[in-house]
Amino acid sequence: MELTLSISIIVITCLISIPAFNNGKMVDDLSMWPYMVKERNQYYRFITSGFVHADFMHLGFNMLTLYFFGSAIENAFDLLFGSKLYFLFFYVLALILSDTPTFIKHRNHSYYRTIGASGAVSAVVFAAILFDPWNNIYVYFIPVPAIVYGVLYLGYTIYMSRSENRDGINHDAHLWGAVVGILFPIVYKPEIASYFLEALLAGPGRR
Repeated sequence: MELTLSISIIVITCLISIPAFNNGKMVDDLSMWPYMVKERNQYYRFITSGFVHADFMHLGFNMLTLYFFGSAIENAFDLLFGSKLYFLFFYVLALILSDTPTFIKHRNHSYYRTIGASGAVSAVVFAAILFDPWNNIYVYFIPVPAIVYGVLYLGYTIYMSRSENRDGINHDAHLWGAVVGILFPIVYKPEIASYFLEALLAGPGRR
C-alpha cells in the first residue's frame, strides 16, 4: 500500500486516538475546548482535537471515509496545484476553520468540548463531490449520486446545527468543513466552479 499523505494522517490519528479512548486527561488536553482557547490562548486545540476520537466507531467512520476519498483528492490537488502538499494544507485548514464557528459559539461555555476529525473529513468528501458530482457515494451499501448526497447532507447538518436537539454531534463542524471543501479548490482555481457546473449539467454517465 502506497504511503500517501492521507494514509499518514490516518495512521497518526489512530496512534493518538486509540490510547485516548480510556484516558480522560489526554482527551481534555487535546480536545477543542473553546473556553480554554479563550482563557489560556490554547490555539493548538484547533488542530489536536482532530486527532482524538470518542471510540472505535467514531474513529473508524472518519478514517474509513478519509481512506476512500483522501488519495483521490491528493492526486487531484497534485494535478491542479503541482504538489500533494496542498492536501496537507487543505486538511489542517479544514480542521481549523470547521471548528472556528464552534469556538465562537461556545467560547464562554466552560463545560463544552468536542473531538474528532469530522470537519476535515467532511471537507475532503465535499471536494470530491465538487470534482465529480455524479460519482456514486455508498450509503449503507446503497449507491447515491454524490451531488444528491451532498445536498441531503448539507440540509441535514444545517437543520441539526440550528435544532435544539442535542445528539452529541458537532454538526457545525460538519457543515463548515463541507463549506471549506467546496471553497478551497475554487479559491485557488476559480475555473473549477465552471467545470463543476458543466459536469453537473451534463448529467450522470457523461463526465
